[in-house]
Amino acid sequence: MVSLNGEKVATALDKVVEQRGSPLSITVDNGTEFASKAMELWAYRHSVHLDFIRPGKPVENGYIESFNGKLRDECLNVEVFFTLDDACKKLQQRRRDYNHYRPHSALADRTPAEFALLWSGGKDGDTPALENASRFPLSHRPTTAAIRGDSNKPSTQLLETVT
Repeated sequence: MVSLNGEKVATALDKVVEQRGSPLSITVDNGTEFASKAMELWAYRHSVHLDFIRPGKPVENGYIESFNGKLRDECLNVEVFFTLDDACKKLQQRRRDYNHYRPHSALADRTPAEFALLWSGGKDGDTPALENASRFPLSHRPTTAAIRGDSNKPSTQLLETVT
């Protein structure tokens, strides 16, 4: 089993920041991977506020809790993963289906890719947009969706780095 520690999370976030710029704030739970010195240092270096939810209050980060539940129910509990490569391929297919083919009621029955194209004018830098869509409802806290960048528009990375 691959465990995610603070250093691995910081490395993954560095890749996101390279592509999208630094967020002003990231909402996280109180897991050891987020409440680590590596993440504290990463946040300091990137001027990012780590917005910890209150212990025992996962509803404060309801979007990700909902996503995790759907991923678990619709993929992880259904698929059999024979190798790490097999797991990566199946999760990649799930991500592609989730982002490009599956309509979401929260996005007026559009796929995230369709919503991103409408929201961003079809571009994220010089590549087609997918993760450039603002995801609502993220949280009751407005800082969670704020992303620093040239246009100062929100940007969300969907499952790209971890899978």
